[in-house]
Amino acid sequence: MTTLPRPTTTLTADDARRIVLRAQGLLGAPDRRAGVRGVLRRLGAVQLDTISVLARSHELVPYARLGAVGRRTVEAAYWTDTHAFEYWSHAACLLPIEEWPYFAFRRRAYRDRPHWHHELPDGAYDQVVKQLRAEGPLTATELGGAKKTNDWWDWSGTKVAVERALMYGEVVCVERRGWKRVYDLAERAVPAALLHDELDDTECLRRLVRLAGEALGVGTRADIADYHRLKGEQVDSVIADSGLVPVEVEGWAKPAWADPAALAAPPRGRHRTTLLSPFDSLIWERARTERIFGFTHRLEAYVPKPKRVHGYFAMPVLAGGRLVGRVDPARQGRTLVARQVTLDGPKAVPAVARALAEAASWVDCTDVRVERMDPPELREPLTRELAGLLG
Repeated sequence: MTTLPRPTTTLTADDARRIVLRAQGLLGAPDRRAGVRGVLRRLGAVQLDTISVLARSHELVPYARLGAVGRRTVEAAYWTDTHAFEYWSHAACLLPIEEWPYFAFRRRAYRDRPHWHHELPDGAYDQVVKQLRAEGPLTATELGGAKKTNDWWDWSGTKVAVERALMYGEVVCVERRGWKRVYDLAERAVPAALLHDELDDTECLRRLVRLAGEALGVGTRADIADYHRLKGEQVDSVIADSGLVPVEVEGWAKPAWADPAALAAPPRGRHRTTLLSPFDSLIWERARTERIFGFTHRLEAYVPKPKRVHGYFAMPVLAGGRLVGRVDPARQGRTLVARQVTLDGPKAVPAVARALAEAASWVDCTDVRVERMDPPELREPLTRELAGLLG
């Protein structure tokens, strides 16, 4: 068993929080030159999700860091010249194409997997590969149909085959068309220098642990494992050689590891004020969010409506390096509707107003309407603040 070095650095809880915010691109001047691609490289993974309220989550993530970046710009940055690929990481994620070789360990695991939710019909896999070679890129519908019935999970044999090929790494998603994946052969879409599975599991894991540590700034073993959904023992096997350094964080019950570059320069700069997607990597892990921000957040989209506390797609509001409230948004014409706003107190009103006004402008809304408010006495101050910002 590897003997791990003892921490020589102790961070306060505030130090750790600021390191995390800078690592996630939410403290300091945004790197507008690098743009959306720079955000993706910095985070290492941007989660995808079907829900679209103001925009889809993979659009909200760069918006939170860069401001009002156009939605077409976001899509082009991800897909033009194959700068990203979709794969299973924290969940279904967009990943920088440079990291393709380091997911070889997961592709191998999928190829060796004995059981799947869907049975693969005889001959379907070879037929999909043959058709893509001759006609691709194609959606599952163009390949022959995505579903047998209207049930979401009732896939056709074609859809089962092409998704299996995606997990094996023989096929990639080269763009989204109306949110449908467009598939092509990896040999055409992935740059030749990257298209290989030559790295062994240890090298892959060491790289992903290092990338997770850099994206987190500082994190526990569980935080680092969760970022790309590794097993704890996989993290243990490589963390001593990952380049991350052990630290202690005041108030954290578990040992932590940090990116040495994050420790070398004190985090300074302007804090971003913004609405956050519930799937943003800053907050996608509930226990970590509670530990760092003292903020409990749960996506309630799949909770029965009568049992929701904060709303269908409640978006935490980040301001001054803190999570100060939540907004459950919707759109009606050119009005951004805040169906429910929950604030920690009156000091949060100006920041939440700014976040709402900026989000409204981004999605081409000219007005903001606040419906339910908790606490209700803050409705009038928030409405007044919004009126001043929206003119």
